[in-house]
Amino acid sequence: MARREAITAEPLARVVQRELGQNVFLCYQCLKCTSGCSLAEHFDLMPNQVMRSLQLGDERVLESKAIWLCASCQTCSTRCPQGLDIAGIMDVLRIEAKRRGLTPAIPEVDTFSKLFLYDIGLLGRLYEVGLMAGMNLATRRPLKDVDMGLEMMRRGKLRLVPTIVRPPRRVKPVKPAANQVAYFPGCSLHSSAAEYDHTVRTAARALGLALIEPPGWTCCGSSPAHSTDHVLATVLPMRTLATVEQMGLDTVTAPCSACFARMRAAAYTVMHDGEIAHMVEERIGYAYRGTVTVQHLLDTLVDRAGLDKIKANVKKPLTGLKVACYYGCLITRPPRITQAEHPEYPMKMDYLMRALGAEPVHWSCKTDCCGGALSLTQTPLALEMTRKILQNAHDCGADVVATVCPLCHVNLDARQSQIGLDFQIPVLYATQLMVLAFGLGAQAAALHKNLVDPRPALQARGLV
Repeated sequence: MARREAITAEPLARVVQRELGQNVFLCYQCLKCTSGCSLAEHFDLMPNQVMRSLQLGDERVLESKAIWLCASCQTCSTRCPQGLDIAGIMDVLRIEAKRRGLTPAIPEVDTFSKLFLYDIGLLGRLYEVGLMAGMNLATRRPLKDVDMGLEMMRRGKLRLVPTIVRPPRRVKPVKPAANQVAYFPGCSLHSSAAEYDHTVRTAARALGLALIEPPGWTCCGSSPAHSTDHVLATVLPMRTLATVEQMGLDTVTAPCSACFARMRAAAYTVMHDGEIAHMVEERIGYAYRGTVTVQHLLDTLVDRAGLDKIKANVKKPLTGLKVACYYGCLITRPPRITQAEHPEYPMKMDYLMRALGAEPVHWSCKTDCCGGALSLTQTPLALEMTRKILQNAHDCGADVVATVCPLCHVNLDARQSQIGLDFQIPVLYATQLMVLAFGLGAQAAALHKNLVDPRPALQARGLV
């Protein structure tokens, strides 16, 4: 319990060592963290300067904007030649700043985390409408994003009434079968990403995958949890992983990149940090044995179902459709956690699109951060980051963008009208394109739910 009883005057380098096991003195200022940071130009301290401040014992770093603006895209942690988890260090500094009673340099980010964690603590899952309304009231901007919200409601993408969920006290094992996979949809797929959930289930059915939703699953905690409390950030995903393990399933698939990242990180922490594993066991009442493999949906489709089976199901190839495959940050980064083979230039979604008959384009922004963590708090920055991604996809000749993350999809699709581009480019979930290629039609692909209507681009190529 020593890590919870730190002394205020303790040097920050020692705090980082105690909380994260990271030796900041390994940093030799190569600047790779700063050169890869998509928000560096908006920071008051560059990531390498944050590290230097820690080495010099300069506690003013706790008052910097940088530690609150960090979007946790994991690029710095992935590229650090010394293996330093710089994004994790940013989290430690936020937590330490609050513990010392310092006012957050960007209060909206702290307010967002508080509202998010209160919401899931009360309900078990995120109530998106409530969170958006709460942020608008707290920041005294009651009409912010009202147009977008109303349009999403009109398309049945936001739930007006929250649900209350609790983990089950007893878990019933399922009868084992080779095609079964636990399916953790995450909060967004039951609301703002309804078309993703629908097409995931449709595509899986066509491929013979049996997706089993764990009873009483709860929110993974996302960024607000890991930037507030490392133990809580592990407890929240482990509740569902414990349920899956007790069901007797060996794999859980997550279609949301943030959920995937949090579940992988939690499982990694429990296996490598005995102290946190003990605290998690006390909180959830279960000793996790580590028998469950956490996959992103993209891995489940490509590795478990297989490209040959996907090709065999194609009835209406997406011939002539040029697709920019957007992976975002968290499917592949950090590779220490994700075990991704190619974290900087992944190709699995490209292979999936080729199997569907489409033509993936080569472009530069496939793993750039869209600013998902800042979407409700620093919206102009999120729009700036999203603009670069969409512009690059357009400049490289893409007809559509494909994604496999509901948080990225909101920024790329729902917010596209706020960016001020002189073009529109449809953004579809990869599973929507799978359903189309499987010959199941536009209705089954739920194309009517996308805010940037993809049907004209698809009709022009005879695909709907």
